Amino acid sequence: MDWGALQAILGGVNKHSTSIGKIWLTVLFIFRIMILVVAAEKVWGDEQQDFTCNTQQPGCKNVCYDEFFPISHIRLWALQLIFVSTPALLVAMHVAYRKQEKRRKSRKGEKIDIEALKMQKFHIEGSLWWTYTSSIFFRILFEAIFMYTFYFMYNGYKMPRLVKCSAWPCPNVVDCFVSRPTEKTMFTIFMLAVSGICMLLNVIELSYLVLKFCIRKPRTTKSLPSH
Repeated sequence: MDWGALQAILGGVNKHSTSIGKIWLTVLFIFRIMILVVAAEKVWGDEQQDFTCNTQQPGCKNVCYDEFFPISHIRLWALQLIFVSTPALLVAMHVAYRKQEKRRKSRKGEKIDIEALKMQKFHIEGSLWWTYTSSIFFRILFEAIFMYTFYFMYNGYKMPRLVKCSAWPCPNVVDCFVSRPTEKTMFTIFMLAVSGICMLLNVIELSYLVLKFCIRKPRTTKSLPSH
C-alpha cells in the first residue's frame, strides 16, 4: 500500500483539526504507520516459514498454521489503519466541497484570492462540525472492533510458544512451535497500547467538541434578538 498517499491526504485534514486531532495524527504516523512499515516486517517476516510442527505429514503444518493464525498480524494491522484513517477522508471531502463552493462564487463575480483559499483553515462549526465529529466516532468504533477482533481471533494478546493441532491431515495431536513468541508478544502489546492511546485521544477530542458545541449553543441563543 502507498502510505505516502495516505499521509498526504491526512496531512491536508490535519490543517483543519483541533490540537488534540494533530496529536492523534502524529501518534498515528510515528508509532503506528512508521513502526508497521519499518519494524513489523522484520518481526513477522519468518512467521510462517519458522512455524514448525513435530510431524512430516504433508499439509499438516499449513493446516495448523491456518487454524491458529487465520490472518497475519501485519495484514490485520494494515487493515485496521486503513479503516481508522478512512473517516478522515469525509472531512477532506467536506473541506474540498467548501473550497469548490467558494471557487464557484469567484466565477460569479465575487473576488476571492485563490491562493489564500488554498491555505485557508476552516473552523469546525456548522455542517463541518457534524462531519468532523462523525469521523471521530467512526474512528473510535473501528479501533474498538479491531482490538476485540485481535483478542477473539488469537485468544488473547499473548503469543503462545506451543500450539496443539489435530486438524486433518495431521495423523494425531501435533505440537507446533511459534518462532520468537516473546518478541512478537511484546510487539503486539506495543501496537495495541498505541491503538488504545489513539482511541483515548479520539474520546477526549470528541468530548471536547461536544462540550464546546453545548457551551456555544446557549450563547448563540442569547444573542438572538427578541421580538
